[in-house]
Amino acid sequence: MNAALPHSHRPVGDLLREWRRHRRLSQLELAAEAEISTRHLSFVESGRSQPSRDMILHLAEYLDVPLRERNALLVAAGFAPAFRERPMDDPALNAARRMIDLLLKGFEPYPALAIDRHWNLVTCNQATLRLMAGIPEALLTPPINVLRLSLHPAGLAPRIRNLAQWRAHLLDRLRRQIDASHDPQLIELLRELRALSPPALDEADAIEGPGTDIAVPMLLEVGGSVLSMISTTTVFGTPVDITLAELALESFVPADEATAQKLREMAQS
Repeated sequence: MNAALPHSHRPVGDLLREWRRHRRLSQLELAAEAEISTRHLSFVESGRSQPSRDMILHLAEYLDVPLRERNALLVAAGFAPAFRERPMDDPALNAARRMIDLLLKGFEPYPALAIDRHWNLVTCNQATLRLMAGIPEALLTPPINVLRLSLHPAGLAPRIRNLAQWRAHLLDRLRRQIDASHDPQLIELLRELRALSPPALDEADAIEGPGTDIAVPMLLEVGGSVLSMISTTTVFGTPVDITLAELALESFVPADEATAQKLREMAQS
């Protein structure tokens, strides 16, 4: 696994070269995609040429650098950040919050939640709260990390019938996110989750969900019934705000009619 890229006191050329290598691109490949000369790109990376603000953003776009890290590239080159970061309670994000609430409510009676870049819970619908019933208060104290909540022995882990399969799925998602973002906090979260001892499950309860070419289901035991749900992720398509760019909506849809019926019954009880 690649370590996080340190930004402080590093020239912008060094940072761009690290991102290019991380994306497994040669100078020739990146130059061709970005439609600039290989010589110019070489000069930028070596520090022989100081890139303009537009050139930094241009290269960052082709390297698929996250918005937060694009700001870091600009600052390293002596420019002001291009993308704003505002808390979710900022009045400027009122419209976004209303849209998120509407989307989460629209998933009822199926669970849905909004998380930030570190998998911390931002908000959720009532169906999600119903599944969290009985979780110790220590795990529900904000910020609530949904990966920790899912895999902790005192969290949802004892209720997940296909825990080994689901745990592998979540850790793989986290590893891929780290590969894309270089985020040191996510790296630490991965270490923490790997160190958690899975709860001892009765062999008859430890099962594997039906594998498909589409998704890995989560088999969650609730009130004597096993819910089979598939997770989907929704992100904003063209955000210009860091907060919204790093926000994801996770929804859980029933993988079978029995699960759909049980979720409807839970909503009416």
